[in-house]
Amino acid sequence: MIVVRDVAKRFTLHNQGGAVLEVMAAASLRVGPGECVGLVGASGAGKSTLMRMIWGNYRIDAGSIRVAGVELAGAEPRQVIALRRATLGHVSQFLRVVPRVPALDVVAEPLLSLGMDQDRARAQAAALLARLNIPERLWPLSPTTFSGGEQQRVNIARGFVHPWPVLLLDEPTASLDAANREVVLSLIEEARTRGAAILGIFHDEAARARVCTRLVDVSGFAVAA
Repeated sequence: MIVVRDVAKRFTLHNQGGAVLEVMAAASLRVGPGECVGLVGASGAGKSTLMRMIWGNYRIDAGSIRVAGVELAGAEPRQVIALRRATLGHVSQFLRVVPRVPALDVVAEPLLSLGMDQDRARAQAAALLARLNIPERLWPLSPTTFSGGEQQRVNIARGFVHPWPVLLLDEPTASLDAANREVVLSLIEEARTRGAAILGIFHDEAARARVCTRLVDVSGFAVAA
């Protein structure tokens, strides 16, 4: 479902005279259905950079990234948007939403974009918010007013509300208490069981040991300074 082959990435530092910083070369990995692959490596090794290239936020400079058969190198924006809508889910570290949109609709939005009836979409969103222990009194409110932990759980609910075949997870258990951490780990296990291909960054070693089927050390892809 995810195939990364000989990928290279460089950044041009325009505020430093156009200096070019080579950060990654010959990055290769595969994630198949039912796998949860954890990215490991020291801070700055390129874990987040690799995830952002697979998500389509960073352009790759060489090589190939295919997600569910879609080649991201040179992909048109509409192709990336279509891939994200139906196939590629993402749980980032931070929730970014339009102010004043209720939490219930933030979570339901991916289902509505796929054409689901509003009542059904909201019912599925409500069930996931309840499972993640977001009080019902908060559902009509914008999550921009929530605590950091509540925002993270809304973000997780949005990321799991649709059964995306491919999932990218960036620190999904960070800063969660024990009860909510357990819920998130169970959601990951359920996604694996249904055959999702999952790529994640987990600094929580116990969580990584529980849900990951194998690890990939990205340090081997880093370009020496």
